[in-house]
Amino acid sequence: MPITSLYAAILAMLFVVLAIRVISVRRSARVALGDGGEAQLLRRIRVHGNFAEYAPLAIILVGLAESLRTPALVLHGLGIILVVGRIVHAAGVSQPKENLALRVAGMSMTFAAIIIGGLTCLVGAIRSGALL
Repeated sequence: MPITSLYAAILAMLFVVLAIRVISVRRSARVALGDGGEAQLLRRIRVHGNFAEYAPLAIILVGLAESLRTPALVLHGLGIILVVGRIVHAAGVSQPKENLALRVAGMSMTFAAIIIGGLTCLVGAIRSGALL
């Protein structure tokens, strides 16, 4: 699954970047667990957590769609929407004065990738005879 592998690799690097951002604030604020009442740390924890909550399901759907021989253009579209959506969401939520437009745009793209990926898998499964 080379297309899924490409986007999974990009998402993995983004996941690590978001984790490092949490760790850096933890160190500077000397907070080992929780957010210690630090607003910046709380934001970074939630950006990282939100990524961890949504990205895995989306990339699994891309992989399943690829296994069902979905056209490469569709798979790349899903991967690009997902990666851009996660970056835009992180940018919006990370700001001290949250950029709601970026947050909403990022979640909308993420939801689009999940919904389209899910529908693509449903259609592929039906075409493959899964309901028989």
